Amino acid sequence: MLPNQRRDKILELIQEDGQAKVQDLSRIFKVTEVTIRQDLDRLEKEGFIIKEHGGAVLKDISVHVKNFALQNQHKKVAEKMAIAKTAQSFIKNGDTIILDSGSTTSEIAKLLVNYNDLTVITNALNIALILGVNPNISLVVTGGEFKAPTLSLTGQKAADFFSNLNVDKLFLATAGITLKSGITYPSINDICVKRAMIESANEVFLVADSSKIGLSSFASLGALSLIDLLITDSNISADHVKFLEEYEIKYTLAELSEAI
Repeated sequence: MLPNQRRDKILELIQEDGQAKVQDLSRIFKVTEVTIRQDLDRLEKEGFIIKEHGGAVLKDISVHVKNFALQNQHKKVAEKMAIAKTAQSFIKNGDTIILDSGSTTSEIAKLLVNYNDLTVITNALNIALILGVNPNISLVVTGGEFKAPTLSLTGQKAADFFSNLNVDKLFLATAGITLKSGITYPSINDICVKRAMIESANEVFLVADSSKIGLSSFASLGALSLIDLLITDSNISADHVKFLEEYEIKYTLAELSEAI
């Protein structure tokens, strides 16, 4: 891996987890701690992070948490809203669903506030606040370790929550989708949670805007065969449509006009 590629992955990981330790980054990327410190120096000079003893934290993370704002909530807004509208069409009163943490799943939550018979399980605190205003929605929040940038709960305790659960539908977020790596994420800690979600769901809907297709993040959840349907937006490229059809990946396209 080239130095600039490694720095990009390090930044992606810190943007996901909010912080990282030099020792852990050295082990993950199989380079010396001196090299990692040099990478962090560069990222700090570029204004992305703040170095601290033994590692680094994401710059301005406290502001995001205080405002209960997701890191990427202002990116691809029209696409996420359209995907959420399409995802909503698969949800009916009486369902028990899981909403994964993420900006697209947060848009789905906004469309569910008027349901009168729905059980929602989530590891996202912002989603819990969105849906908690409706007393007719049975809202369940997992335990786990708090992850500031995604306002979510993660780790093995969050994963254990899903043991022996049987839910109708899971709406799963992702950072990247490729044939080689499958469904990928920046954080290793999230993988056990997402696997547990998948194992407890009868149907798995992957919600991802088309910019995620062709991208590969750090940690792989597994092959695309884990999902039942990909919901993406109509800005998808012809090459990516060909990729989905060639490998018989079921998908549906959300028209951007659906967000209006």
